Amino acid sequence: MGLGTLLYILFAFTPELEEASRFFEPIFDEILPLFMFLILFVTFCKVDFHQMRLEPWHFWISLFQILFVLIIVGIILFATDPNDTNTKIMWEGILCCVIAPCAAAAAVVTTKLGGNLNSMTTFTFLSNFVTALMIPIVFPLVEKSAHISFLTAFWIILQRVALILVVPLLMGWFVKHHMHRLHRRIISIPDLGFYFWGISLAIVTGTTVKNIVNSHSPVILLLLIAAVSLLLCFVQFMVGKYVGRFFHSTIEAGQALGQKNTAFAIWIAYTYLNPVASVGPGCYILWQNIVNSWELWQQRRKNGK
Repeated sequence: MGLGTLLYILFAFTPELEEASRFFEPIFDEILPLFMFLILFVTFCKVDFHQMRLEPWHFWISLFQILFVLIIVGIILFATDPNDTNTKIMWEGILCCVIAPCAAAAAVVTTKLGGNLNSMTTFTFLSNFVTALMIPIVFPLVEKSAHISFLTAFWIILQRVALILVVPLLMGWFVKHHMHRLHRRIISIPDLGFYFWGISLAIVTGTTVKNIVNSHSPVILLLLIAAVSLLLCFVQFMVGKYVGRFFHSTIEAGQALGQKNTAFAIWIAYTYLNPVASVGPGCYILWQNIVNSWELWQQRRKNGK
C-alpha cells in the first residue's frame, strides 16, 4: 500500500516523468483485472474440490450480504437527493464494500485462526457467484446512463464481472483435474497467489490515491467515507460472527462477511461508478487488515505463543 502511494506521487508530481506517467496509466488500468483473475485462479488450483460442501451458514451470510446491498441501494434511490453528489458518492463507496465478494485470502486467515479451510473455500466460490449476479442488476440502477438501456448495461457488466470472478473458478477446477503437469507447477510455488495479491494491492492503492488527489472533493467528504467504511467493517465482522455462533462457525462466518476482495471493490467503483467512490474500499483495505491483525494477535496469545 505504501509502495503504490509512493509510486503514484513520484510519477504524478515529477515533471520529468509526466510522459512516462501518461504511458503507464492505461497499462495499469488494464492489468489490474488480470491480477485479480490470477489471484483467484491460483487459489482455486490448490482447493480439494471433493471436500467442499455447502453449509447452512453459507446461505445465511449470503442472505445478509444481499440484504445489506438492498438497504444501501434503497437509500441511494429513495433517500438521497439526486443533486447531492457528495452523499451519493459516499453511499456508492459503501455499496462497493458490501457487494464485493469474500477475499481469496480469507481462507488463509481463517486457517491461521483455527477455522475450517474447506468450508471457507466453498463460501468463497458461492460469494463470487452471488456478486457476479448482483452487480449487473444493481449498478445500472444506481448509476444510470443516458446512452444505454438497463439490459445493455446488465449484459456488459455481467460479461466483465463473470470473466474476472467465474472463469478463474472454472479454470482452477479444470487445471486441477485435467492438466496435472501445469497444476503441479502452480502449486509448487509457495505463496504465488500472495505475490499476485501484493502487486494488485499496490496498483489499487495508487489508483485510490490518484482518485483522491484528482477528485477536488471536500476533505470532510473523504473523511466521512473513511469513517463510515470503518463502521461498516466492524458491523460486517460482528454480524458474521453472530450468525456463525448458531452453526459453531464463528471464525469462518466472521471472515466470510467481513473480509472483502477490496481490489475488486476498487476496480468496480473506478470502472462503473464515480471514481471517488473507490476511497471507500480503499479505506476498507486498512480497516479489515487491522481487524485481521488483531484477531491473529489474540489467537497467538490464546495459544500461548
